[in-house]
Amino acid sequence: MSFRYASLHEFLLDQNLSPALAALLAEAGHDTVHVRDLNLSRASDERVMSRAVADDRVLVSSDTDFGELLARTNAGAPSLLLLRRQSGRRAAQIAGLIAANLDSISDDPADTRNPSTATVSGPW
Repeated sequence: MSFRYASLHEFLLDQNLSPALAALLAEAGHDTVHVRDLNLSRASDERVMSRAVADDRVLVSSDTDFGELLARTNAGAPSLLLLRRQSGRRAAQIAGLIAANLDSISDDPADTRNPSTATVSGPW
């Protein structure tokens, strides 16, 4: 089976992240959609993942359940950007963290050094 890997600039933000973060990423030129905008605020993790796959988007979340779900199902998509230790941080700080790490995350499926899940956090 072949997957088309999403650009790291096409994001689907999970419910646990602020819509303000989605707006900031969009203002910075990233094609960003929040689950709220898709009427998926109360959707299951599986449904959110399916939507990310269908739309070729990188799922951005602070919910570690997505990584477990990817591993359990052996899914090759969607790519997941997992934000850790972001509690209490403003949307602008989180947007800066994402921007600062985009260059270090490969979107090339031939690059086996980088799994489909990347975790980022930063000193604050």
